[in-house]
Amino acid sequence: MEVDFSNIKVIGFDADDTLWVNETYFREAEEQFATLLEKYETKNKIDQELFRTEIDNLDLYGYGIKSFTLSMIESAIDISNRQVSQTTLMEILNLGKNMISHPVELLENVEEVLKRLSDNYRLIVLTKGDLLDQERKLERSGLSTYFHHVEVLSDKKEVNYMNLLDHLEIDVSEFLMVGNSLKSDVLPILSIGAQAVHIPFHTTWAHEEVPTDEIKNNHLTLSGIKELVKYL
Repeated sequence: MEVDFSNIKVIGFDADDTLWVNETYFREAEEQFATLLEKYETKNKIDQELFRTEIDNLDLYGYGIKSFTLSMIESAIDISNRQVSQTTLMEILNLGKNMISHPVELLENVEEVLKRLSDNYRLIVLTKGDLLDQERKLERSGLSTYFHHVEVLSDKKEVNYMNLLDHLEIDVSEFLMVGNSLKSDVLPILSIGAQAVHIPFHTTWAHEEVPTDEIKNNHLTLSGIKELVKYL
């Protein structure tokens, strides 16, 4: 696809699974969660119930590891018909704590690309999740020096982006968003008149999947972040 980024002055980057690994750890925790509850239900049923609980709780808890951990605890109680042991509940809490304390694993070529782009563009982080956790990951990543601004959003819908760009006095025609999620990082950005680059991650949370008929073709898709510098 031909793109024209000549007008771009500000580049926004998603964080999880765009700058560093994230979803992989959720999938690993789900596997361990299913093992802890295998005497009560099948793995498929456990996965379904946990996902349903996560979605039901989004409006209450938002996104992130803490929300995920609370949903695991609630699901364990429901799946076991309130028979789950205190020991198992503590193990579930430890799954969440281990995720939070996990070392930050940068994706390949991320720092190299940010270093090059920061010389000519204003770079910002636009992510969703738990504020404390995302701030902690950014600090551990060693990438904070490349960004002019960091924003942890409650959600990534058109209104969230519009309000933020307005607050930061960024013209939508001069803004480019880079992320791994079509639902959160690409489609809402295209809807407000800005540009977007999609860099898929090998694992996608079901909530972030987009039906084929909703996918627009007016954005650039890359296999890795290093390709981005070819267009800027």
